[in-house]
Amino acid sequence: MRFDLDGLPVHFPYAAIYPEQHAYMGELKRALDARGHALLEMPTGTGKTAALISLITSYSLANPSRPLRLIYCTRTVHEMEKTLAELRLLFAHLPPAASRSLLALGLSSRKNLCVHPQASAAAARDSVDTACRRLTASWVREKAASDPESTPLCEFYETFDRAAAAGDLASLMPPGVYTLADLRALGRQRRVCPYFLARQMVKYANVVVYSYQYLLDPKVASIVSREMQKECVVVFDEAHNIDNVCIEALSVSIRKQTLEGAERNLRRISHEIDRFKATDANRLRAEYNRLVDGLAQRGNLPISDAWLANPALPDDILREAVPGNIRRAEHFLAVLRRLVRFLDGRLDTETVENEMPVAFVASIHSQAGIDQKMLRFCYDRLHSLMMTLEITDTDEFMHIQTICDFATLIGTYTRGFSIIIEPYDDRMPDIRDPVIQLSCHDASLAIRPVFDRFETVVITSGTLSPIDLYPRLLNFNPVISRSFTMSLTRDCICPMVLTRGSDQLPVSTKFDMRSDPGVVRNYGRLLLEMASAVPDGIVGFFVSYSYMDGIVNSWHEMGILQDIMQHKLVFIETPDVVETTLALDNYRKACDCGRGAVFFSVARGKVAEGIDFDRHYGRLVIMFGVPFQYTLSRILLARLEYLRETFQIKEGDFLTFDALRQAAQCVGRVIRSKADYGMMIFADKRYSRHDKRSKLPGWILSHLHDAHLNLSTDMALHIAREFLRRMAQPYDKTGSGGKKTLLTEEDLQAMAQDAMEM
Repeated sequence: MRFDLDGLPVHFPYAAIYPEQHAYMGELKRALDARGHALLEMPTGTGKTAALISLITSYSLANPSRPLRLIYCTRTVHEMEKTLAELRLLFAHLPPAASRSLLALGLSSRKNLCVHPQASAAAARDSVDTACRRLTASWVREKAASDPESTPLCEFYETFDRAAAAGDLASLMPPGVYTLADLRALGRQRRVCPYFLARQMVKYANVVVYSYQYLLDPKVASIVSREMQKECVVVFDEAHNIDNVCIEALSVSIRKQTLEGAERNLRRISHEIDRFKATDANRLRAEYNRLVDGLAQRGNLPISDAWLANPALPDDILREAVPGNIRRAEHFLAVLRRLVRFLDGRLDTETVENEMPVAFVASIHSQAGIDQKMLRFCYDRLHSLMMTLEITDTDEFMHIQTICDFATLIGTYTRGFSIIIEPYDDRMPDIRDPVIQLSCHDASLAIRPVFDRFETVVITSGTLSPIDLYPRLLNFNPVISRSFTMSLTRDCICPMVLTRGSDQLPVSTKFDMRSDPGVVRNYGRLLLEMASAVPDGIVGFFVSYSYMDGIVNSWHEMGILQDIMQHKLVFIETPDVVETTLALDNYRKACDCGRGAVFFSVARGKVAEGIDFDRHYGRLVIMFGVPFQYTLSRILLARLEYLRETFQIKEGDFLTFDALRQAAQCVGRVIRSKADYGMMIFADKRYSRHDKRSKLPGWILSHLHDAHLNLSTDMALHIAREFLRRMAQPYDKTGSGGKKTLLTEEDLQAMAQDAMEM
């Protein structure tokens, strides 16, 4: 359909549109008009992706001075594929002249794109990267030119390189929409490397869909996203955890195994230096001269040699000369050895230590003789040395890379970080497992370059409540900040707060109550009663793996688990990805064949973040407890202190906000469209408190009636039966009267006419 939105002709790939999609597009248009940032919360299952890409594409077509440049960031490959499928549908509905000239593609790691038979067979991502470098590094190709028999090359990369040299890449990838599978098929068909082709075509594509890390992790962003223009519109989808992604991008952990691996790496590098001195001393001399001129030459590397960039370097440092005392390769190795010895000594502690970067750098200077400037250049100096020594198997050098990453971060930042040294893991206090953790507390450090560089950044998700906390956490000023509700013809969402069992004992996962046999029994009885009354799939979310293990064991001993399995099969998420994937497949089979199943999962786990339990795969989701973070974690305590001092965010406010957004993310898995229906049970007495409950998204709160706030198990069971009986009745999908939930072109024209008359 095609309709007018405040004077903008919008192309939409469906015959009807939801009212909230229309309102969402209106807010998005205002943000684009103002060339500012937007923060938008939209309920799950209401077509957020379709609304976003339709409006931004239509806006660019109507404004030729602002050509379409959209960077769409997702968390998972599955979400990337869904976005590209929506784009393909949209492009098919655009005017032929426009759709024939647009290029959209997904970009992922070599592991997901490589088509070389041997390189792609490697199991781990780092192993695929290494296998690729062995075939494509510039020095490998130089050697193959003189000795083609003994030096294997990648024919796919050679085709790409010839086309790039001839300026003919566009002929290899004509306009259209390319998913990862399409790119692999194109690579096999044209015998060209899809990974490097996609990397190069990103500069010219109208829409690029890739992972958060490609923009937020400085090590990756400065290679992949360096040439993106200021006019690009950046969208972070499902961005409720964006602050955690930013923090993880700038945090580093070092253990004994890391230091032992770094020692091995240094011995290998030393051996390589000795070999080069004997055979090709000029290479080392040329590198020394290059470092005197500074690091700016890094931008001119061949694409196949580009390695993870510096985690923190601002542009002005790239023009500085590398400190004289680390220019010579052997001097740099001596510095790294001293640094590794210093860190090893710091790990030999019996008490927990917490230091700021300034104090830690001062102690490195006094004890190891390494100053801040040398630390700042460690990562790039290592990269330069590994290039000079023609080292391709970079996965073997992950340990020394981690040490240099750590050194560069503490040498660059003085605020927003702390170094925490813990001799024991709190969960296993009898086993010595020392760790040095460089913990970033300020999410704005990683995302600030994105806000500064691009005119419009859209942060959107189904669970951004309370929405006013994100601008403070990320330190930015959105021009539009809005939360939308869901327009429904029937109440197909039924949230409930369960505070006590049938025996009227309160239920909660508070630390002093969670092991109480009465609480465990009441949680078990709740699940058993629901399993007997609710058809198809039920999903249970627990606050942690350890709590899930404990409670499932207790249910087994009480005989509750056997009773549940009389009604439905039980599947459990584990930390192992392969096991969990298998459990999910079998869970779906059990739901498909009518047997029904229960899936136990964990808040903050892979399932809670990326798996949809739509239709019969999820008729009920139970959130057992409030998923607070582990509040004795020293990293969390340091972050809370930083948030309080810097952004005036109270500890309790942040912890509650974080727990409730995780709970909302878990229960939101059950509704993925308006034709769907499902129940949500918040099983903890703390949810009945207004200060906790009010932080849930508006689209959940609008369906949480007062009568559903303080329930026992038998009352919840009665409400569930009534709800399922109601959902079995036929209903009008478009709505009637003044409550239309599907708007056609005629409806939109009538709305526009009414607005003009007013």
